[in-house]
Amino acid sequence: MESLVAQPRPSATADDGRTRDRVTSLLLEHGPQTATELAARLGISPAAVRRHLDALQATGRVEERQSRDAHRGRGRPARRFHLTDAGRSAFPHAYDDLALTALRYVAAAGGPDAVRAVAEQQLAGLEARASSAVEQAVQAADGAPVDRAQALAAALTAEGYAATASAISGGGQLCQHHCPVAHVAAEFPQLCEAETAVIGRLVGTHVQRLATIAHGDGICTTHLPGPLRPGNRTTPERPVPGERAAARHARTAPSTSTAQTSTALVNDRERTPA
Repeated sequence: MESLVAQPRPSATADDGRTRDRVTSLLLEHGPQTATELAARLGISPAAVRRHLDALQATGRVEERQSRDAHRGRGRPARRFHLTDAGRSAFPHAYDDLALTALRYVAAAGGPDAVRAVAEQQLAGLEARASSAVEQAVQAADGAPVDRAQALAAALTAEGYAATASAISGGGQLCQHHCPVAHVAAEFPQLCEAETAVIGRLVGTHVQRLATIAHGDGICTTHLPGPLRPGNRTTPERPVPGERAAARHARTAPSTSTAQTSTALVNDRERTPA
């Protein structure tokens, strides 16, 4: 049975997308505006503009605020529409070019170690936030085993890395499906090296990078050597079996000084005349 609800034509959907792009471009070029001002610039009705503005608000690209200008005349103060950070991020930017220029200058002035110091400083905030998230996950488990790699993957996903963790024979893998600094890391591998060190500290073991997006791989893959233990413990709670055996031997075997004393008494008795 065919649906009674009319579906939008592909051409109409494309036209809506182009109009909304024009709305965001006007907000970028001319700053916050009312629906009436946007309608005049676009040559369409204010009601049609509001429909597009509602759609842009629903996707988080635009927000409505009350005007700060002094209110004159009767009626409610004008409400203007502003671009959000998400709306601005849709436009081209030169962040990678700026980062590359800055790191090239640092490398020329201080060498590779200076670049490494910048990378470590840049990742310090990420490490602190991810560490707090991992510890909260461990504490929330209320004594249940927690896989630190899984908790770290969730923390990295919140930072925009789209990370996952999986167990394999002999260990596990942490996969990052997105790298926010891939273009910069392609020229400066110190960023990948510093990030790998951060992952090792957060999971509590030495790790090894197998693949990186910066070097043309599909995902960043980090090997976590096994066997992986759940939770935060890095040392056993009780002595290992060899240590327990050594402890039992120490309790049952006579000490060297005691054995030497017994031997001396026997020798003295043999030398004493009957």
